[in-house]
Order: sequence, then C-alpha cells, then structure tokens
Amino acid sequence: MNVRETTLEAEMNALGAGAREAAGVLREASPETKAKALRAAAAAIRAHAKDILAANAKDMAAASGLSPALKDRLALDEKRIEAMAKGVEEVAALPDPVGRELARWKRPNGLDIARVATPIGVIGIIYESRPNVTADAAALCLKSGNASILRGGSESLHSSRAIHAALLEGLRAANLPEGAIQLVPTTDRAAVGAMLKGLNGTIDLIIPRGGKSLVGRVQEEARVPVLAHLEGICHVYVHEKAYLAMARKIVLNAKMRRTGVCGAAETLLIDRGILQSHGIPILNDLKNAHCEIRGDESIRKIFSDAKAATEEDWRTEYLDAIIAVKAVDGLEDAIHHIEIFGSHHTESIVTEDAKAAGHFLNALDSAIVMWNASTQFADGAEFGMGAEIGIGTGKLHARGPVGVEQLTTFKYVVRGNGQIRD
Repeated sequence: MNVRETTLEAEMNALGAGAREAAGVLREASPETKAKALRAAAAAIRAHAKDILAANAKDMAAASGLSPALKDRLALDEKRIEAMAKGVEEVAALPDPVGRELARWKRPNGLDIARVATPIGVIGIIYESRPNVTADAAALCLKSGNASILRGGSESLHSSRAIHAALLEGLRAANLPEGAIQLVPTTDRAAVGAMLKGLNGTIDLIIPRGGKSLVGRVQEEARVPVLAHLEGICHVYVHEKAYLAMARKIVLNAKMRRTGVCGAAETLLIDRGILQSHGIPILNDLKNAHCEIRGDESIRKIFSDAKAATEEDWRTEYLDAIIAVKAVDGLEDAIHHIEIFGSHHTESIVTEDAKAAGHFLNALDSAIVMWNASTQFADGAEFGMGAEIGIGTGKLHARGPVGVEQLTTFKYVVRGNGQIRD
C-alpha cells in the first residue's frame, strides 16, 4: 500500500469513527432536537442559495461530457433549491420514527415484551449527479437517528459541498455533532471501495443511488448490507377499457415529465384491440413531445415513425426520451410481459375496469403498483414521506420509497419482575 492509499484509508476510517460516535448521540437525541437541526438546515439552504447556485454552475461548466438526462439531474435552479429546503422542512415535521412501539404482548410467565423501532446506526450513501440527494439523504438519516456518510459523484462535488455546509449549520444550531452528517472530501474512487468494506465495521448499511454500473458495483463488492434498486424499468399498461383522455395524459407524463428519473416509464403496453382508437393518439402525443418510439411489429404497422424494437429494448432503462411500445393480447399478456422484463420497480394500469385493475395490482410483485396514475409519482415526497433516499426493489426490509420509517430497525424490550427460566 503506497502513501496515498494509506492516507486515504486513514481519512476514511476517521470518517467512520466520527460517524459511529455521532450515531451514539443521535440515538438518544430528542425528536425536538432533531427537528430543530433540520429546520435550521432548511433555513441555511435558503440563506446560501446564491452560494449553492454558484457552486452548481462550476459543476455544470465541467459537465460537457454528460448526457442530457444526467445534466438535468445535476442542474440546480432557484425552484429546485426551494424544493430542497422545503423537503428538509417536511422531513422535520414528520412524526419521529424512533421509539415507536411496533408490537407488544405479555407471556404467561408475566414477561412484557415490546418490539421498538430504533436507528440503524451509520448509513453510507453513494450517489451520482443529483446534488439534492445530499440534503434529502442527510435529512432522512438525521430524522431517523442515523449518522450519514455521503459520497456524491465527482460531477456534483462543488454543489454537494455547498449544500453540506448548510446542513452543518443546522447541526450546530441544535448542538449536535458534525460527525452526524459527513461528506467524503475526495473524488478518488478508492473512497467508494473503502466504504464498501465498511470502514472498520463502522458502516451498518450502504444505499447507492445512481446508474446501473454504480449500483452493480456496490451490490457486487459490498461487505455490509445494501439497500438498492438496480434499474427502474417501469411500465404503463393501457387496458382495453381505458378512458382515452386519461390514458393520453398519463402516458405522456409518465414518460416525458422527467425522463432521467427512475420512475419514468420505459415501456408502454397497449391492448391490441384499441391500437387504432387509443394507440395512434398516444403515440402521436409522444412523437410531438420529441420522444423516440421503438415498437414491435404491430405498433410499426399502425405508426410508421416507430423504429423496430428488439428484445433488448424490453430490458432497457433508457433514462432518456425513448420508449419501447408493445401490443399485448389482454391483461394476462401484459402481466406476463412485465414479470419477464420488469425490474420490480413501478407499474401502472390505465383502465375503468375495477376488476381488471384489482387483478393487475394483486398479480404483480413490483415494489409499487398503480391504477390510473403516472409512474412519476414513484417518489417519497409524493408519498408524503417528505423525501426519499431511494426506491427499494428487494424483498427484505424496505420496498418502494425509502423514508424515515424504512431507515429504522427494531429491538425487543423485555420487562420482567424477577422471572428466571427453568
């Protein structure tokens, strides 16, 4: 190990030690103290909006090689900064998740047993492009009593530093340790590797937010638990009994509102019987919004502007103004397609048939299933969580938007009056 590697390892281990110490303080911090820190942080974000925008301008100037979708994720403006501050305030106003009594029962021997929500401890968040994740992740971790170590992408370093400075003001205002929210100070990729190893056992959970290559690396190399989704291959299915005007609005919004978010629709399924009545207007809407359409043979027959779709298109998260479109032979065929090609993220059915909708919602095993709503609602803030730290698509612990409740674990509190075991 050379001098640079030794120095980096020491710096990263120091972050871990500081976070572990801060986690002990946060575990006992009152709901009022945590809320005070978050409100002060939100005020500091607003007060330093010009500094954050100037920092973001540096990042954007160096982002010439990024795709339009990634540039959109990276860009900040006054509206997004206000949304960031408001999100932190909304997290502050949420009920405190720590100390919740999840269940309680009494045994025949008199033992009183309770399952109580507790913080996870130290959470490492590794993310790309989006500087707002710095505020969202830190706020959710703090509210749930967890210390956080944030490692943003190199492309958003200046923005993240400026936001982090505002968050530290919030901690100081509430007399909480600055180790509660730490930002990895280097863009060296070896820092990610150090976090994945757990920083001498100080990291309890890793949450990656980013592209397939980042999440794949984290899932492959991490020696600590990981909470993540690999891809957001989201579907909108237009059922034969869909109301046309509603279907047109939902499909266009689901795909084109923001193409670079994980809740953007990537595949559109349309019942074969309504290709003429519904398919053509919907596809024209997408075309007029400058969305590239890749369709199967049936779609290309009714819409000459569609390019030929390959099987790989059904498996692709474009994060761009591209959508794969397929004609299906009814509800079961749509469900079958989603089960084969989906990523268990978010699926939506558009229909006026309640029975069909119920079957769709029950049959699919995705983290989020919707009826007559845009997949772009797959977002913690839209779920009333204030913000989210990611979307969980695994089967264990947390699924869907990961908010403050999902960032807690639990312990058993057993109360007795002298019982001993035979």
